[in-house]
Amino acid sequence: MFAYPALLRDNKEGGFIVSFRDVPEAITEIWSMEELQDTAVDALVTVLEMYFEKNRVFPEPSKPKKNEVMVALPLIVVAKMLLLNVMVSSNIRACDLARKMHIKPQEVNRIIDLQHNTKIDTIDSAMKALGKNLQLTVV
Repeated sequence: MFAYPALLRDNKEGGFIVSFRDVPEAITEIWSMEELQDTAVDALVTVLEMYFEKNRVFPEPSKPKKNEVMVALPLIVVAKMLLLNVMVSSNIRACDLARKMHIKPQEVNRIIDLQHNTKIDTIDSAMKALGKNLQLTVV
């Protein structure tokens, strides 16, 4: 599971500012701890989209430090992030992946769209087309 360490600071108005040292661009505000997971994931996904628009690899999470809380990304987002990181680091464009998978470029665009619901098997097929294996583990 990919969980990013987050630091919560008092916003002086009854809520918290949430920031991530691994992803400094991801900053959000919450008013209760119940909002933490959903709001923080939204902030991380928004920045993840920006990284890939700029053709940058998204950083993997580091180990938490004292006073940090962990924010877990959904499994499908992690799988897409790993696929996009492979594409960026290998300088593979969506049209290149489409050719390797023998599908239309529009289909690849849906696969890598973080907002589109994609089957994990489809992401696995994309990884295989790039010479990689997607693995899940139970810990």
